Amino acid sequence: MSAPLRLGTRGSALARAQSTHVADALRARTGRPVELVEIATTGDRTDRPVSELGVGVWVSALREALLAKEIDFAVHSYKDLPSAPADGLVVAAVPPRQDPRDALVARDGLPLSALPPGARIGTGAVRRIAQLHALGHQLDVRPIRGNVDTRLRKVADGELDGVVLARAGLARLGRAGEITESLDPMLMLPAPAQGALAVECRDGAVTDDDAALSELLRGLDDLDTRLCVAAERALLATLEAGCSMPIAALAVLAEDEDGSLELYLRGAVISPDGAQAIRLSRSATLPATDPEPAAADIGRDLAADLREAGADDLLAPPRGGAGADDVAGRAR
Repeated sequence: MSAPLRLGTRGSALARAQSTHVADALRARTGRPVELVEIATTGDRTDRPVSELGVGVWVSALREALLAKEIDFAVHSYKDLPSAPADGLVVAAVPPRQDPRDALVARDGLPLSALPPGARIGTGAVRRIAQLHALGHQLDVRPIRGNVDTRLRKVADGELDGVVLARAGLARLGRAGEITESLDPMLMLPAPAQGALAVECRDGAVTDDDAALSELLRGLDDLDTRLCVAAERALLATLEAGCSMPIAALAVLAEDEDGSLELYLRGAVISPDGAQAIRLSRSATLPATDPEPAAADIGRDLAADLREAGADDLLAPPRGGAGADDVAGRAR
């Protein structure tokens, strides 16, 4: 029997659920045994706010383990990956995406529109905080950290009236039934690549074994998800921003009558206090041959549109030195 493939994963329940899903799919497809190897990341070892941690805090240790050949491949939440490629590594597969929407879990089963002014809503993302403020509901929005269980417990214990987090994570943990409301992207546009996973390995340029594994993992790839993520992340990279900035994007694909694929991309840049937002969209038909570069071009073009409309001004730090957490922590 072949030696087990070593899959690197963070230790949280959600990370292990995501990695187990990929491991099961790979076993079913190839018959190869897979074992999970837990890797602690910088983000797991600190309680500092997400916006202070910088890009890559959830993935750097996994990438170091890959390059050191301590593991054979890793599974990431795609939205956590830095937008720049990593030398020596490749995203070999992007499995089918879960529902990318954000979700509200609130006391008494209340939807967002029924929460009273002053309701205490917790979330960990500056993007979500900004968009909650932008709704004008006079919510008391509070930055929080912790795993899914910790966040949901804050609602159950009465510390918060609700929390907003990715619907995909709740679904992967089997807790979608606790969702009060799946938030319409017209109100709460998701983070680029939200709901998608990235299966990363060494790029195969050095050894035949790495090349063979990359090819094996490629069987888990879902083209539609890869194309949508390519557009969303190209927008993010062109704006030179990471997951700690209030930037949102969501791409969808539709098949035309002639069988060609049309990609429609929405993007938004929001000021941290929610007072200003730029929301634009672009669409284009993708070529049948090598469509991924064309999808990325749509993202870059939309980012240019956002910049022309003033996105850089919204992304600049506020005058006087206030950081994103200072602004986001205040209710409007």
